[in-house]
Amino acid sequence: MKYVLPVVGTVAAVGLFAFSTANQAALAVEKPSYSDTFEQLDLFADVMARVRSDYVVEVEDGELIEDAINGMLQSLDPHSSYVNPDDFLRLQEQTSGRYVGVGMEVTQEDGYVKVVSPIDGSPAKEAGIKSGDYITEIDGKTVLGLSLTEAVNIIRGETGESVTLTIARIDEEPQDITLIRRAVDRAVVTHEIKDGVPYIRISQFNEKAAPGLVEAIAQLRRDVDGKLPGVILDLRTNPGGLLDQSIKISSAFLDGGEVVSTRGREGADQQSYTAEPGQLLKGVPVVVLIDEASASASEIVAGAIQDRGRGLVMGMTSFGKGSVQSLIPLRGGRDGALRLTTQRYYTPSGRSIQGTGIDPDLFVSSYPNDGEDHTRMSEADLPNSILNEDAEEIVDDSVTEDGVTDDTTEDAAEDEMIIDYPPEGFVIQDDHQLQQAIALIKSGDYDQRLAELQN
Repeated sequence: MKYVLPVVGTVAAVGLFAFSTANQAALAVEKPSYSDTFEQLDLFADVMARVRSDYVVEVEDGELIEDAINGMLQSLDPHSSYVNPDDFLRLQEQTSGRYVGVGMEVTQEDGYVKVVSPIDGSPAKEAGIKSGDYITEIDGKTVLGLSLTEAVNIIRGETGESVTLTIARIDEEPQDITLIRRAVDRAVVTHEIKDGVPYIRISQFNEKAAPGLVEAIAQLRRDVDGKLPGVILDLRTNPGGLLDQSIKISSAFLDGGEVVSTRGREGADQQSYTAEPGQLLKGVPVVVLIDEASASASEIVAGAIQDRGRGLVMGMTSFGKGSVQSLIPLRGGRDGALRLTTQRYYTPSGRSIQGTGIDPDLFVSSYPNDGEDHTRMSEADLPNSILNEDAEEIVDDSVTEDGVTDDTTEDAAEDEMIIDYPPEGFVIQDDHQLQQAIALIKSGDYDQRLAELQN
């Protein structure tokens, strides 16, 4: 027998996700032992009753239950959460490409709000907020003690209202930045000709991503009178988005075949997603740019192009989010939705990048080799991050017989990662990664480098 578990609550979290939607039937699970379960629920009721009667100040029952639900979900992994009705509406607005806010993807680290990436064309981007910035105060009040959802809800507001964020950066004094909230219409796909090479940037995978890519390719063809010498696909700082958009985007580069597969609990419910035949960029050299903030759906696209030998991936190892969340409306959405991690995804070669990320074919850094730590947070750094058993096996294979690394194995690992750093005096704003991608396509060495990787 199966049953449907109804869930109610109100706190939403902001995360990085490639998600699919599902109805309440997706909540069906095997019936547990009712005796054990109800004993534990009785314990919860006893604790709640004691809080109601004896806590130093009066608290709302609804708030207690909501926080309990979120505690349960947040103990599972960083991306599962309850989405209250208001946040559910905002989430739908965001995936459609338009919402009111300051325009940035955020996570939480050490109690502070950390910027994953500002959205192109948003107040945050225009004010100079960067990936890796920490938000320590909102309108003069510390964010310590706030959940991520609470902090996000304070930052959000109505069009025309202002919010002041205190931004902390490594080795810099904190600074206050005042932003005016407005409707953020995400132009998620931008394109131009850079030094003679067609360039496409996708900042997020919402519903406008795939149509925007088709339009960008058509316009770039017109700009170069039909024949494309190559294309640079920039997925840096792209936190992901909709799973179906990653499939459609990949179809522009792949002529059919698998893009990604997903597997549920213990390998169940395996499903393969394939590209549509008739790629738009057939025969066109492709360089995909990724960095430590490329996550989720971005990694699906980069992994598919890499595994299928369709292009070269350049940059630094990506974020490493290898899970898929189902967005499950509760009571038709009237009670919000449950965002639940239901599957892992695997690249066409069968690898999971959970916690490890996509290693580029060509390691190119945006930062100089100056001894400073320029690394960013990855999926593996998040609390309760899902373990990648496949990665554990890879580590085991790389150590010596006694189970520990030695100078030989460490040197071998370092030899495999040859990083191209900007030359001394190079200005970071000049974008060393992009310059190297342009140089590769213009040099005529693209085919040789791609062939070397396939042999």
